[in-house]
Amino acid sequence: MELITMYFIFRCDCGRVLYAKEGVATRKCVCGKTIKVKQRRIFKKVETREEASLAVQEMQDEIYGNTDFKRASEL
Repeated sequence: MELITMYFIFRCDCGRVLYAKEGVATRKCVCGKTIKVKQRRIFKKVETREEASLAVQEMQDEIYGNTDFKRASEL
């Protein structure tokens, strides 16, 4: 029987969207805040790290608009 590992998608108080693997107690945001995962509202659950990364990108894009990086020559 194969166990399915879940990844939880949630937000930091600063607004950044993050993900953590199921069972992880805390996650540190780039803003410096350490977040207790169990105390956060979970927006989405996915099965793979790739899906979690994509979900974070999509939520960040919904919140802040187009977040794609560009080269300086493209500006």
